This record gives sequence, C-alpha cells and structure tokens, in this order.
Amino acid sequence: MKPAMETAAEENAEQSQEKKVITRPEMEIGRYHWMYRSSRPHRYHHVPALRGNVSPLGIQGCFECCIKCLGGVPYASLVATILCFSGVALFCGCGHVALTGTVSILEQHFSTTASDHALLSEVIQLMQYVIYGIASFFFLYGIILLAEGFYTTSAVKELHGEFKTTACGRCISGMFVFLTYVLGVAWLGVFGFSAVPVFMFYNIWSTCEVIKSLQTNMTVPGDQICVDIRQYGIIPWNAVPGKACGPILENICNTNEFYMSYHLFIVACAGAGATVIALAI
Repeated sequence: MKPAMETAAEENAEQSQEKKVITRPEMEIGRYHWMYRSSRPHRYHHVPALRGNVSPLGIQGCFECCIKCLGGVPYASLVATILCFSGVALFCGCGHVALTGTVSILEQHFSTTASDHALLSEVIQLMQYVIYGIASFFFLYGIILLAEGFYTTSAVKELHGEFKTTACGRCISGMFVFLTYVLGVAWLGVFGFSAVPVFMFYNIWSTCEVIKSLQTNMTVPGDQICVDIRQYGIIPWNAVPGKACGPILENICNTNEFYMSYHLFIVACAGAGATVIALAI
C-alpha cells in the first residue's frame, strides 16, 4: 500500500486538474473580453500634455478659446454702437462749429446791430450747451447698451447656463429697449430739425450760382437778385440790412465761414441720420 501522504497528494492533484477545466461559457466570456478591449478594466497612465493647441485630455487651447470668444461677440450691438458713436460725434462736433460760423455770418452781413440778433445768439449758445450734454449722455448710454449686448449673448448664457433670468432683469432689459426706441423717435425729430439750416444755406448757395450764371450770360443784372434772411424768422424784420443782393451776396458765398458752415451742417444732418439708424437697429 502507498503511504497516506502520497495518496493525499494525488487526490489534491486530481482536484486541481478538475478545477482547471474551462467550460464553454467561460471560453465565450474570455473571447468577448479579448475581442472588445473596452470591457477590460481600464488602467490609467500619466501622459504628458502636448505643446499644441489641444492637450490629449481634450482641453481647449488658445486658438479654440479665441474662436469661442469671437463667436460670442454681439456683432449687431457692436456695429450699432460704433454707428451711434460716429453719428453723435459728427452731429455734435460739426453742429457746434457750424452754429458758430452762422452767428459770424449774421453779425457781419445781415444784422449789424447787436440788439437785433441778441435773442438768436442766446438760443445758439443754449443749443451748444445742449450739444455737450447730448454727447456725454450718448457716450455713457452706448457703453451700457454694448455691455448689455455682451451679457445677453449665447456664449455668456452657455457659461452661466445654470442661472435663470429674473423678473428684475427682464424689466431692466425691457426698459432699455423702450428707452432706445423713444430716443430713436427723438433723434428722428433732431434729424428733421438739422435739415432746416441745410435747406437755408442751399437756397443761398443756389442763388449765388444763379448770379454767377447771369453774369456769364449778360442777360439780367445780378443786383436784382437778393436773399432776405428775415423771411426765415431767425432775425426780426427791423434788422439792418437784413438782406444781401448781387455782388454782396456773391461775396458772402465765397467766404470761408459760409463754405465751412454749409458743409458742416450737411455732415451734422448725416450724423443725425446715422444715429437714427443705429438706435433702430
């Protein structure tokens, strides 16, 4: 007989061989794990970041961040703000200088007595102060509207997507929209008012062109063609001389004050129209 220890060792070997037998389901599971690596347990290894725009972990680089920022820019608000600033600057700057030149023309050629145009001088000075206020107000208001345009873009909403708009925020946005359209209607009136001096200066300029053409053709003497400023109501009817005729009127049209004021009024009117368009956008 074999010793008891050898018998026990043989039994253990037989049991281990029986345990090593792989059944068919186990083979199928092993084949599945071998074919589909994603089902294997993951082993994470440290990979150093590349020096490119995107790291191996998918972190956005400088170029992608710039593209995302450019995509979140409110281009409509930006264009409207630039147009509004340009229009207000043209209207205020050119209008201020044109009003000063208008007073100089009236004092030198149409109203030699200071008391006759004293009221007009005060009104023009008041309008120049109003121009200062308009420029300051629209500079601040344009910045506020541009900031609101940036904060309401899709990029900012995506960044702060977990936050919802409140009733107070909606009321503030609605108030800005309403105020913008009210200012647009007001600037529409300013645009119409700024066209009045353009019409007056155009009439004077066209009269001077008629005088030049008559002198060339030698048909009718130019002394009979006059421009009476008193009919526009800017100076009283007792103002002296109140009107200019013939060569005197032609000399007025050739002065730098008239030429500069006429073109500055045109630019100021165009600036008012640009502001109306900017506020309507």
